[in-house]
Amino acid sequence: MKLVPLGDRVVLKQLVAEETTKSGIILTGQAKEKPQEAEVIAVGPGGMVDGKEVTMQVEVGSKVIYSKYAGTEVKLDGEEYIIVRQSDILAVVE
Repeated sequence: MKLVPLGDRVVLKQLVAEETTKSGIILTGQAKEKPQEAEVIAVGPGGMVDGKEVTMQVEVGSKVIYSKYAGTEVKLDGEEYIIVRQSDILAVVE
């Protein structure tokens, strides 16, 4: 199956959380905070959204940082994805 976002939606795959801190301390599952960094898997067409013209500014394969509590988590074929609005993406990591 394939996720095809509508409007100004973007499908993200969250990057793996760090297992250890910079000082070498190993983190347990509960201590790890979900990273807000993800890779763009699919991008909607944009167009008219809520009466405004929206141009999509992210591309498939880009690494982005998104709002902490944004989006909807979806599980498909054993993989976890997050579907967010383009406005919930804060920055592109270059």
